[in-house]
Amino acid sequence: MLKTRQKLPQKQLIDTDYFVYCLEAVYDIETEQVTETQKKLEQLAMQYGVASIYKTCDTIEGFEASLNTLVLDDHYFKNYEIIYLVITGEANSICLNDYYYSLQEVAEIFEGRLNDKILHFSNAKVLDLEEEEFQYFLDITGARAISGYGNEFNGISSSNLDSVFFNLFKEDDDMLNVVEKLYQKHYKLCTLLDFRLYY
Repeated sequence: MLKTRQKLPQKQLIDTDYFVYCLEAVYDIETEQVTETQKKLEQLAMQYGVASIYKTCDTIEGFEASLNTLVLDDHYFKNYEIIYLVITGEANSICLNDYYYSLQEVAEIFEGRLNDKILHFSNAKVLDLEEEEFQYFLDITGARAISGYGNEFNGISSSNLDSVFFNLFKEDDDMLNVVEKLYQKHYKLCTLLDFRLYY
């Protein structure tokens, strides 16, 4: 079962040419509760005018179905530059309902279907990839880059930095410029959380 919450009225969505698609792993999608991520996405829309679609998943099947719906059925897919994943896991895996899936497995599920997208992981999960791991993911999926953080949550959520990152992308399409600006504006936080971009 899939739950969808759209942050902005349909008209506003149509008028926007830049979106963030957020997929958050929760323990049970049947449980109705507003997460910190949803609140941050609402702030992102109000403060910066960055529209987002938010979905939850609690299994790998739900994860796959959510991204398939986006890739295959969403006419605005080309406008989603960033797929924002709020999912726990290890350096090279994601965790859904106590099951771990390697990014290699995820890449094979979405072979050739994430063209030019940036997959951005919140610091709910540490992102630490070897060159052959991220290169394989990018080659198989067609994604432009994978970004995230090398340091664990430890009481400091990356959500504020994530919001700045998304807003900078709205202003500038060059991801290396964006990362440079992010470090210029928030050097301490970028260093503390160990912001990383694999491309």
